[in-house]
Amino acid sequence: MKRFFSVEDVINVYDIIKEAINLKKNPYCFQHIGKNKTIGLVFFNPSLRTRISCQKAAFNLGSNTWVLNIHRDSWNIEMKDGNVMKDTQEHLKEAISVMNLYCDILAVRTFPHLIDRDYDYNEVLFNKILSYSKVPVVNMESATLHPLQSLADVMTIAEFIPFFSKKKCKVVLSWAPHVKPLPHSVANSFSQWISKIEEIDLTITCPEQYDLYEEFSNGVYTTYNQNEAFLNADFIYAKNWSSYINYGKILCNNNDWMITERKMKITNKAKFMHCLPVRRNMVVEDSVLDSPNSIVLQQAENRIYASQIIFLKILQSLS
Repeated sequence: MKRFFSVEDVINVYDIIKEAINLKKNPYCFQHIGKNKTIGLVFFNPSLRTRISCQKAAFNLGSNTWVLNIHRDSWNIEMKDGNVMKDTQEHLKEAISVMNLYCDILAVRTFPHLIDRDYDYNEVLFNKILSYSKVPVVNMESATLHPLQSLADVMTIAEFIPFFSKKKCKVVLSWAPHVKPLPHSVANSFSQWISKIEEIDLTITCPEQYDLYEEFSNGVYTTYNQNEAFLNADFIYAKNWSSYINYGKILCNNNDWMITERKMKITNKAKFMHCLPVRRNMVVEDSVLDSPNSIVLQQAENRIYASQIIFLKILQSLS
């Protein structure tokens, strides 16, 4: 593996899930692979799970890490080409080129501005980073995708209902309310990964005008009736995202979309999933989040092994 931007960089989704689950059982067995290697972690926006899980994953592999929070730990970075740099001190081109000198893998997290859809969905910033980097780049979240989160998600589902047993399960990706417009990256990426797994029937439920971009939803059945979607579901994955059609806008302030204990009762005793952080009693009721069927902490733990298997594949390709 020479880079990891999306599921399309994975040869076989089933194999990578199996390998991540096996790695979880013996996380320190490849420390010789990471010896004397350094993984750089660059954040253009805040992070908790992504930062710590990637650091832990690198540690498990015997690698060193350094962490850089852009706009807080560095000079102001100029992102655009051709600008006269009056208010910025360093261009992205030199910044990435220098970072390359200090690491063997460069992992980067960016966020969309949610203003210019073409800019975000063309992944302008991330593609610049890819073009400037001479070392393999790992996507810790981009304007449109969050593949490490999605790998952890499908790994978690597989631990409860192994895909390898060929047992079908129903997974619902449900929009939920939020106070501010959020990116589409988790929802896009989750849909993209699930589409590769034959044993999962995915349903997306959201208010009207919140349909995901078809390139990522990939023909998945979408309904504006949340109760219909929840019926007999095995997993409920709650996530907010802003409108794609009216890009970056909040069009629905209906709290009826919150995940409640009453709604969960029409499922097939479904497991509740969320990528975290989550706003209690806005996205989901306390009683659902704190129930035995909530597997959000398992998802969070699996972020370690999702990152670790990707780092491992790349490090192996470097040797």
